[in-house]
Amino acid sequence: MSDPANENKRLMLRLGIAAVAMFGFGFALVPFYEAICQVTGLRNILQPDEVVNTQVDRNRSLVVEFDSNVHDMAWTFRPVQGSVEIHPGELVTVEYEVTNTKDEAVTGQAVPSYGPQIAGNYFKKINCFCFERQTLKAGEKRVMPVVFVVDPSLPEDVHTITLSYTFFEIAGTRAEKPAPGDRS
Repeated sequence: MSDPANENKRLMLRLGIAAVAMFGFGFALVPFYEAICQVTGLRNILQPDEVVNTQVDRNRSLVVEFDSNVHDMAWTFRPVQGSVEIHPGELVTVEYEVTNTKDEAVTGQAVPSYGPQIAGNYFKKINCFCFERQTLKAGEKRVMPVVFVVDPSLPEDVHTITLSYTFFEIAGTRAEKPAPGDRS
């Protein structure tokens, strides 16, 4: 008969190794996903979309609604206007307003999403604050533009598109506050 104490130690060692491997795998997924997206050109949210020379379809209009969210950040973030009526192929500029309400600098990254989901294939951003990380100083307020075109080949049954941005804090980028009495 085997010693239960030794079996328990081996089981704990195997469970510990499995936990460390799963934790490492979780960290490896983000750069792996980004590398796949970069190689394949899929959903690269950090680069402008390629826009072919399109004609404005004046016979058709659609509404683009704007939404904004922050995920566990002390920022206020909102679109300057809630929606616009546009023609497919038309170059459009809208603005979002963001304010850092913390007493320290914070860096965030905006991630876009679209409703209906198929609209993301036809929504072409030419200039967007979401292409770069945004660092706001304590109390700083900023107005940020988004320049886009909706491809005229958008299916006819889509009459409304919702563009939603969520800001996430970039971990480890907060400026450390000096300790009281520290003059360095």
